[in-house]
Amino acid sequence: MINPGNNMAEEMDSDLDLDLDNEKESKKTSAFDIDVDEEMEAAALAGLSDNLLGEGEEDDLNLDDVENILELPDTGFPKFTLAKNKARFLRMVSWYRGKEEWIEVAPLSGVTKLFKTQTKELEGIRSSKLDYEMELETGTLTPSQRSYRRDELKMCRVQEKMAVHLISKLQVKIKSGRR
Repeated sequence: MINPGNNMAEEMDSDLDLDLDNEKESKKTSAFDIDVDEEMEAAALAGLSDNLLGEGEEDDLNLDDVENILELPDTGFPKFTLAKNKARFLRMVSWYRGKEEWIEVAPLSGVTKLFKTQTKELEGIRSSKLDYEMELETGTLTPSQRSYRRDELKMCRVQEKMAVHLISKLQVKIKSGRR
């Protein structure tokens, strides 16, 4: 004889699993949480391969002069040595652009939650940035390690700039929503 209670428990478990999967999809609050279609990413990177730096080359873009990285044309984006960083950068740009559009229609509670997570994430970005700066100052790295650390440092600077810009927009929305 089949126990009907067992079947019901299995259905509840599978429903719970589906709910958890859907919840994970809807709660992406970081630029690194995005699932990426690898074929699309490869196609985007192939089109931007001229935006990758060769060994020993320097990027002529001064990040301090750029107010909002998201407003740069694709050809004005920072250049990276590693293709994986270029891909990460493109994912971040997409994520931050999406969040800026979302802010306009988002409920105040969602904006406040994103503000808190982005502020916390900014602390981590700044910590990583300091670590890379200190490593580069030691002078004990091989040329390839040095190149890698410079690339990662640039990634931290770019992400910091985008996060600060997003946080300021979130603050404006929070202040205007509470009046």
